[in-house]
Amino acid sequence: MKVSVVGQGYVGLPLAIAAANAGHVVVGIDTNPDLVAYLDSGRSPIRDVADTFISSVLGSFYSVSTGYESIGSSDVVVICVPTPLDSSHEPDLSALTSALGSVASQLVAGTLVIIESTVAPGTTRGLVADILNRAGVGYELAYSPERIDPANKTWNVTNTPKLVAGITDSARDRALAFYSSFVSSVSFGSSVEVIETAKLLENSFRLVNISFINEVAGFCSKLGIDVREVIDAAATKPYGFMPFYPGAGVGGHCIPVDPSYLAAAARTVGAPMRFIDLANDVNLSMPSYFVGVASGMLGSLVGRKILVVGIAYKPDVADVRETPAAGLISLLRKAGALVSWHDELVGTWNGELTSPLSAGYDLAILVNPHTGTDLGLLGDTQLLNTRGGY
Repeated sequence: MKVSVVGQGYVGLPLAIAAANAGHVVVGIDTNPDLVAYLDSGRSPIRDVADTFISSVLGSFYSVSTGYESIGSSDVVVICVPTPLDSSHEPDLSALTSALGSVASQLVAGTLVIIESTVAPGTTRGLVADILNRAGVGYELAYSPERIDPANKTWNVTNTPKLVAGITDSARDRALAFYSSFVSSVSFGSSVEVIETAKLLENSFRLVNISFINEVAGFCSKLGIDVREVIDAAATKPYGFMPFYPGAGVGGHCIPVDPSYLAAAARTVGAPMRFIDLANDVNLSMPSYFVGVASGMLGSLVGRKILVVGIAYKPDVADVRETPAAGLISLLRKAGALVSWHDELVGTWNGELTSPLSAGYDLAILVNPHTGTDLGLLGDTQLLNTRGGY
C-alpha cells in the first residue's frame, strides 16, 4: 500500500519504519524541517529506532517530507501527532486539528484515514470527521490508539497487540488488514468510542495505581521500612496483584495526559471520575513532598548545593515531556537551593547543560537515573531516592 504517516516522533517514526519493512511505500510527514532533514540523512532521533533501521528502507520504501502532497496518492493515512494538555491541564487538540486540516486539503476519494493520537471518546466520530468532511470526498475513517513504550526492550510496534475500530465495517476491515501486515496481534472493537475509551482506561489505571503507591511509599518512610521490599514481597502473589513503583510524579506522553482526557469527557457527560482527580492531585504534589523531605534532611535549603539526577521522565530515555523533575527543581530553587542537574542522555534542557556527578554537593536527589549512571561518583553525598529504597 501507499501510506502517509503524519508525525515522525516517538509514535509515528517506529510505525512508519515497521510499515516500510513490511513492504508498504511510506512517506513520513513532519512539519519540523530540522527533524525531516535529520531523518533524510538516515539518522534516527529516537533510541528505539536505530539508524540502520532507517537507512535500510530510506529511498526505497521510506521517504520523509514537510509537505502533505503524498496524501493525494495514499491508500492509507495515519495521523500520529501529539495531543498534550494545555496550561490549564485541559486537552489540547491544536496539533491534531492542524494536521487534519492539512490532510483534508489533499484528501481524495477512497482513502482510509486512521487516527493514532490519543483523544476523548466521541472525538473521532465528531471533531475528526467534521474536519475531514471539508474535503468533500468519500473517505473512510478508523481509530487505532498508539501503544508505544520508549526504551521497552520487550514490546515494540510489531509485537504489541493492536486495537482497531472503524466508523464503518469497511473502514475497520481495511485498518485490520493494514496493521495485520506488520503487527502480530490485532483486535477490533464494536465502535470507535469503545477503543477511544479503552486507550484512556489503560493509562488511567496506571496513574491511579502509581498515585496509590506514592502514598504507600510515604507511609513506609514513616515506618522506616523499604517500600520496594514491600512491593516485591506483595508481588510474590501470582494473582490479583500488579507491582507499581513510586517516584517524584509521573511524566511522558501518556500517564500524566490521557487520564485528563478521560476526566474531561466524564465531566462533560456528568459522570465525574473522582479517582482520576485525586490521583492527579497526589502526583502533582510529589515534588512539593520531596522538597519537604530534602528540608528535613538538610534543614534550611537556602544556599545548599543540590544535584537532581535523571531529569528524563523515565530511565533510559532522553524524553523530558511532563517530567516531574521540572516541578521539583522549580520548587527547590524557590526555597533558595542552588540546584544543578545531571542527565547524560538529555544533555541540554531549558537552556542549561547537564552537570557532572561529583562529591561536591550537600544532597543528590535521584529522580530517574539511567542504567549505567555511576552514583559512586557522588562519593559520600547524602542521597534522597524518590523511587523508594535505601
